[in-house]
Amino acid sequence: MKKLIVTLFLVLPLSLQADLKAGDPAPAFSMQGSDGGTYSLDSLKGKPFVIAFFPKVFTGG
Repeated sequence: MKKLIVTLFLVLPLSLQADLKAGDPAPAFSMQGSDGGTYSLDSLKGKPFVIAFFPKVFTGG
């Protein structure tokens, strides 16, 4: 039973991910900025923006 549950947790997210291609509209999202503010795709619509991801300082990531 544990193997079944683990398998579902590993496989299910793969089947739910969207196949985006260049030029497709981005899916709706919201995230917290480094300044503590929350930003959504709708709030950035029509404005140029860059999303940069990096691991926290002094972590293994």
